[in-house]
Amino acid sequence: MATIIKAPARLQSGFSVFLAGSIEMGAAVNWQTRVEKGLEDCHVLIFNPRRDDWDASWIQSAENAQFRQQVEWELEGLEKASIIAMYFDPSTKSPISLLELGLFARRDNMIACCPEGFWRKGNVDIVCDRYRINQVATLEELVGKVIDVVRLEARRPR
Repeated sequence: MATIIKAPARLQSGFSVFLAGSIEMGAAVNWQTRVEKGLEDCHVLIFNPRRDDWDASWIQSAENAQFRQQVEWELEGLEKASIIAMYFDPSTKSPISLLELGLFARRDNMIACCPEGFWRKGNVDIVCDRYRINQVATLEELVGKVIDVVRLEARRPR
């Protein structure tokens, strides 16, 4: 029942989860598939920025049409999402994820996971504490928390 929308496909409207966090040109574990699998029987849109056709040779410049399309898709998805699930993979630096944490910290729809070993865990912990971002310790907890929130939403009367 879940609908997975990957960049650069057109984003749809409806109750949605944006899978923000570590990708780092494919260096991060593909944690997004775990969330997708956990939500497969839920009525939800899943916005996944990890694209199947990513080309690491693309110049990361505002003038590069493919790169601009990706960044704008991600920003639109983050703005549109009902829930932002953010994961910081300890094997990465994830500078864009840190940027997105800062951009969306004041919203009340984020669930963050920053396991031990992430190089800026202290910064993430302080931001989450200051802006009352729901934070969990493990990827398994992140998946479980997102599933709980989606299922709770599904039970709400319309």
